[in-house]
Amino acid sequence: MARALRALRCAAGPGPGPGSGSGPGPGPGLGLGPGPSPERGPRVRFGPSPTGFLHLGGLRTALYNYIFAKKHQGTFILRVEDTDQSRVVPGAAEGIEDMLDWAGIPPDESPGRGGPAGPYVQSRRLELYGRAGAALLASGAAYRCFCSPQRLQLLRRDALRSQQTPRYDNRCRHLAPAEVAQKLAQGLDCVIRFRLEKGVQPFQDLVYGWNKHEAFGWEPPQFGHLPLLLNKDGAKLSKRQGDIFLERFARDGFLPEALLDIVTNCGSGFTEKQMGRTLEELISQFEVGRITTHSALLDLEALPEFNRIHLTRHIENQGLRQKLVRELQGLVELVYGDQQVDPDVLENEYVERVLLLRKGHISLLKNLVSSDYSYLWVRPSVSRQQLQTISAEVDKIGKLVLGLMTRPAAALTVEELNKDLRSLQKQTRETKYSSMMQLLRLALSGQQHGPSVAEMMVTLGAEEVCGRIHRALSS
Repeated sequence: MARALRALRCAAGPGPGPGSGSGPGPGPGLGLGPGPSPERGPRVRFGPSPTGFLHLGGLRTALYNYIFAKKHQGTFILRVEDTDQSRVVPGAAEGIEDMLDWAGIPPDESPGRGGPAGPYVQSRRLELYGRAGAALLASGAAYRCFCSPQRLQLLRRDALRSQQTPRYDNRCRHLAPAEVAQKLAQGLDCVIRFRLEKGVQPFQDLVYGWNKHEAFGWEPPQFGHLPLLLNKDGAKLSKRQGDIFLERFARDGFLPEALLDIVTNCGSGFTEKQMGRTLEELISQFEVGRITTHSALLDLEALPEFNRIHLTRHIENQGLRQKLVRELQGLVELVYGDQQVDPDVLENEYVERVLLLRKGHISLLKNLVSSDYSYLWVRPSVSRQQLQTISAEVDKIGKLVLGLMTRPAAALTVEELNKDLRSLQKQTRETKYSSMMQLLRLALSGQQHGPSVAEMMVTLGAEEVCGRIHRALSS
């Protein structure tokens, strides 16, 4: 995806080079190269500036490029726009590529991977741009501008004050060759601007329709500019808040599939809005003609629900579930490691059972190490006296439940236990069902809230349930 190139610093090379991309439009777009030939599909480019972390807007731009490329058997290219060296953040370029890998949309050609059209870092292509800029100046398609940054800022401020679109006033366009030579001899800094003419041949933007722009006399590549990505209230996404960067979502445990899903669900280009789409489904359903010019409104409050759907899918998949098992084991050790966690709770079979039973109930994997689920990893300390404040029939209830746990483990299901617990309550004299559940919940978890008692019992297993009840009654 490419932003419009209107001016280039002379010191950085006098002009854009082949494939640098330029074009109008309100936001980033599909940076398509020349049309596909019979031998190859289209080549699309994502060109971020290495000025910080990759954020959701950049992810969406990269994603649409990736989807377009894969839809048409093309090539997805990452080429870093680092010509403004004053804004470059060390390590940012590598971080962007790492995040694309994490998101599951790795580039086919990039600074890290290389490829046939390198270098893939703009600052290493300055010789190419220098030759192209010289050609533009020689043909009269461009001119040197010596206006200071201060003057340009004043022009912008005046335009905004008058509620007009900021634009250059062409002051240097009409400088005589002698004046240009004099200013160059004085060592004045300059940029090279395209000499845009009225009545030039228009080209078609795949999203925004026909636009007019001329450079080099080449047949222009195809462009497709995406509409803006905004907050759900229509405000601009704020990078200053630090809550839209991919590193933050990865650190908080959100799945990349959920991010890809939400940034496409709020936009256009697909047959319908549908939560829970995989990357493969996004590729198959994508049609560039369905992208609208309306801004996309992103509701990040819905992200946990998107993540719940994709986390459920991961838990249901045998291979992905084993990865979650390892991640959850690490989280347990991190959060509860100083509380003498029993090694048994880190066994694969136990952790996998926890995941399967809480499938669909949690939005993030880290929810399972919150205080509500501490009973899964640390045995509670509950006294007999605490249980007696709930019911004087604590011994009878304990004996009934211990007898229930002697049945084969295969018969321990949430549905069957719920039925059996109701039957047990009828064998007590004075204890209501709700009080019996409160007593058992306290004995098993040390808490008054959480999953159902039957689910707790299935998750913990018969041996652990019996052990916790014995310890509570004897304390």
